[in-house]
Amino acid sequence: MKKTVILLLASFGAFAQKSADITAIKGQCGCHEVKFDYAETFTPNKEYKLKDQYHAKGTEYVFVVEESKDKIVIQHLLAIGDTMVVKHWREDWTYEDPNLLSFYKEGVWKYSQFEKGAVKKGWTQKVYEVDDAPRYEGFAQWSHANGKHLWESKVDAPLPRREYTKRKDYNVLKRGNRIYVTDAGYLHEQDNDKILRKEGTDLLIVQEKGINDYKKLSDEKACEVTKKWWAEHAPFWADVRAEWAQVFDQHKNITIKQFVRSKMLSEYFTAIEKEKNDSVTNRKKIKEVLNQFVVYNDEVIGKN
Repeated sequence: MKKTVILLLASFGAFAQKSADITAIKGQCGCHEVKFDYAETFTPNKEYKLKDQYHAKGTEYVFVVEESKDKIVIQHLLAIGDTMVVKHWREDWTYEDPNLLSFYKEGVWKYSQFEKGAVKKGWTQKVYEVDDAPRYEGFAQWSHANGKHLWESKVDAPLPRREYTKRKDYNVLKRGNRIYVTDAGYLHEQDNDKILRKEGTDLLIVQEKGINDYKKLSDEKACEVTKKWWAEHAPFWADVRAEWAQVFDQHKNITIKQFVRSKMLSEYFTAIEKEKNDSVTNRKKIKEVLNQFVVYNDEVIGKN
């Protein structure tokens, strides 16, 4: 009897924790005024000159596009003025997920698996680029106290969009991510290392502080343009997600090319969407394009 009570209490505790986690994850949603601020802070190289700070702002609509028992898919759309919308990044949250796709360098991604039990009560945040290619994945448990919710991880990632056409001196951004969620919005704080990775060695070029501050707006009129845009474009991007899932579900190491015939992946997707195909045709064409960009590497999956 005592053992049964203990098991019931443990089960209830896990359920309560997971429910609080889901509330925090979905607490990121809404219409936000967002500011993006980055500043390089320290370099071990005395000859290195810190680069100019980066500042940007906008209106971002964050919303759930898919939800199941152990998975929440959240899309970000950036509104520029009253008419222009940019499909921004996407994040998938998966519960007790043993699979992790980690960036290595220069388009190479490596799959690994957590040992049994290591993912208990934890969530993986899988972040994707504007074309739904992977950007980074990290795993951690949420903590909840005093009306605040915190999740943090340290992960390797490609260069951010603000720098990947400008910088050649580093090839890995080691992201220190901390997400704080409150009723007023959420804060994405970053302590990043810009690293030059060669086989077997990581050379720190410079460290960086990043603050992405999302202030939730009580009036969502500023996000009406993004809602209308998504209503029109959602079916196509559902097809894109489905075909990328076919890639990820193979649990293989992959290399993603930046260009095919001098075009980026997003350019091919834009062209396909303009054709106004049905879903079956879309998925066939999306798959054909992904087969040109994604190379499967025959390596043994590692353990975390």
